[in-house]
Formats: sequence, C-alpha cells, structure tokens
Amino acid sequence: MNTYAIWTIGCQMNVADSRRLAAALEEMGYRQAARLEEADVMVLNTCVVRQSAEDRVIGRLSSLKSVKRQRPDALLVLMGCFVGQANERQRVQQAYPFVDLLLGPSDIEPLLCFLRQRTVGARPAAEQVSTAAPPHDGSVCAYTAIMHGCNNFCSYCIVPYRRGPEVSRPIAEVVAEVSQLAAAGAREVTLLGQNVDSYGRDLPGRPTLADLLVAVHEIPDLWRIRFLTSHPKDMTPQLIQTAARLPKVCEHIELPVQSGDDEILRRMNRGYTVDHYRDLIAQIRAAMPGVGLATDVIVGFPGETAAQFEHTRALLEEIRFDTVHIAAYSPRADTAAAQWPDDVPAAEKERRRIALETLQERIATEINARLLGQTVEILVETRHKGKWRGRTRTNKLVFFSDPRDWRGQFAAVRITWTGPWSLQGEVV
Repeated sequence: MNTYAIWTIGCQMNVADSRRLAAALEEMGYRQAARLEEADVMVLNTCVVRQSAEDRVIGRLSSLKSVKRQRPDALLVLMGCFVGQANERQRVQQAYPFVDLLLGPSDIEPLLCFLRQRTVGARPAAEQVSTAAPPHDGSVCAYTAIMHGCNNFCSYCIVPYRRGPEVSRPIAEVVAEVSQLAAAGAREVTLLGQNVDSYGRDLPGRPTLADLLVAVHEIPDLWRIRFLTSHPKDMTPQLIQTAARLPKVCEHIELPVQSGDDEILRRMNRGYTVDHYRDLIAQIRAAMPGVGLATDVIVGFPGETAAQFEHTRALLEEIRFDTVHIAAYSPRADTAAAQWPDDVPAAEKERRRIALETLQERIATEINARLLGQTVEILVETRHKGKWRGRTRTNKLVFFSDPRDWRGQFAAVRITWTGPWSLQGEVV
C-alpha cells in the first residue's frame, strides 16, 4: 500500500485533522491518489451536524462498498463525528461491516500505528518510527486545534454527544505545534475549538484564550493569527481588547448568533439575549474598526413563527455581517430539540433560508463595493485557475494575476472588481 486519499466534510476542525493526517501519511512515504476510489488507504472524515452532511456520508459509504468488494486489500477508514465516541462504535461497525477501521473525532493515531505495524513489522524498537504525527501539510495557512469537545449542549446540536466534553491543550503544547507549523512555512494559523472562548477552564491556573493569543503572538515566523469559533455567552472584554492590541491577530471575528429572537435563543439553550449579542458587536467594532464579522443562523427551528423569523432578518439587516452561514434546522438524534415537533414545513424553511441568503448577498455586495479602488494587504495562499488567491486580514477572498511567485508572501493589491463572495485586483 502506498497511496492515500482523504474525503473531508464539515467544520474547520475536520479540515485540520485531515491536513494533519495527510502530512503524517506523506512522511510515512504514502502519496495522494487522484481519486478516493483508487487509493490504497481511503479515509472518510465525517460530519453529522446537519442531516444533509450525514446523508452525504452515508452516500459515500454506499458507493465505497462495491469498491471494497472489488479491492478487498484496500483499507477503508471512517473517522469523525459519524463515528462518535468509543461507546457508539459498535453500532457503526454493525451497520457498515465493510469498514476496516473506525476513528473518533481528531484521533488519527490508531490509523498511523496500524500502518506502521504493517510496514515496520518486527523491526527492533530502537529503529521504529515515532508515532508523533507531523502537524503540517505545507499550506501557507494552517489550522491548530487548541481544544476538543464541547460543554454547551445547545438543544439542536449533536457535537457534545459525538466529540465529548471540552479538553484544552496546554499553552506550551499549542505554542510548540504552531512553532513547528511556522518553521515549516505556515505564515497564518487559525486556533480552533468548538467554543474557543472557553479555552483553558479545565487547565491548571485556568489560562484564557487571551493568554494563549499573547503566547502564540511571540512566534517569530508567524505573521497572522485567527481564532474560531467563539460563543457569545463566553466572549469577554479581555479577549476583545487583547485581540485588538496584538498586531498579528486579524480583524476577523466569527460569532454565531443562530437567531434574532430571545425566545428562540432560550429554547436553543444559547445562554444570551439579542441585546447581549448587540453589545458584544458594539464592543468588537469599537476595538477593531473595520472588522470583518461572520455569523451562523438557523431557520425553521421548532416553533419558530413568522414573526420570530422576521426578528432574525431584522437583526441581520441591522448588524450587516460580512458573512452569514445559513442552515435550515434538521433534527439530530439524542438532542433535546429532536424530542419536539419539527413543525416548520420544509418548504417554509427553504423560503426563509433563501430570504436570508438574498438579504446577505445584497449586504455583502454593498460592504465589498467600498473596497473598490483601495489597496489591501493579501497573504497569498495558492494559485487557483491561473490566478493567485489570498485573503485580507478581514478574511476577504482576493484573486489577482501576476507572473511572479507570490505563494506565502504579502502582496499589496488594488481592488478592481468586487462581488459578494470575492474580489479581484492587481498588484501595486
């Protein structure tokens, strides 16, 4: 076996896990296959936060069943939230007996150990390769998980059941990993957690995310820092002020609101009110002028009336986010909301989702149009369809053409075209 392929769906945590796994496999001598079905090691890194994601995982598994029948020596690995915690794996194994290996969220070591045992065999222990997984796949922008799990139990969310309780990594451990990433060429790092604002509460001395930002900021070869996802009930003035004063921390905050109605927020078990959320946004904008704001919204939550939906639409119009991720509610097994009537018809959920998408497209178009003719700093990540691609500090996606090699460099780009989702420009 010498080729691998990883199919990834879901959050940035899954993206980080897949990148870490790919780097480890490359170090072991594996090379990426052109197609998942052709690889000697086939990995599905999964998500079940929404029904649509779970359906895609099931569809992918079904298509690979025949592949395993034709190529029984190929290794099929299932990992992520579809697998869940250890006590749930027997159920998954019984449903999909053709899967060779089940890995929990973020847990890549069992696969690496399995493959090393195959290749190392009876080699003396002193000669065996370390099981530590390299953290980087060579990308300019890297992800680092600073904690795993979630303690919040929002009434619609399956994540605490699949990823378990919050476990934070010590500051020294995170700094060591990010230092490795920077030494290997990463110039931007995103610190990841299901709720990064509660980082450190389980560690000795109870360090905070603000403390971690200060420590990571000292890494010499690192140019930019981002963090996500934040939670409105846990974001503090200290975090906002610390992020604002550290030059490497980007003016880009992801703060899911989920609903613009207090009663819906209460039933979602979110732990804050709309006014509290408004106050946080005001604090962020005062500390970080020109900040890029992103949020998440769920439409069609059980019991959501037309009037309550209008409260959400009005809040998006009022705050004017740069990016809004909109999802129609779907019941997830084991959650509190799954016990309630899913009483908003599918057609009405879709109508509400499209209404917010249309609103946000207009708002994003207007926000981005202000950048026309301005020169912005881009950290160039890669080439895409013949153009260089990178992002501003506020997370705007920018494309430009130039014959020079800009990968991993800052470029001053004058914006010549703006749209709701990306910008085009030319190097100054």
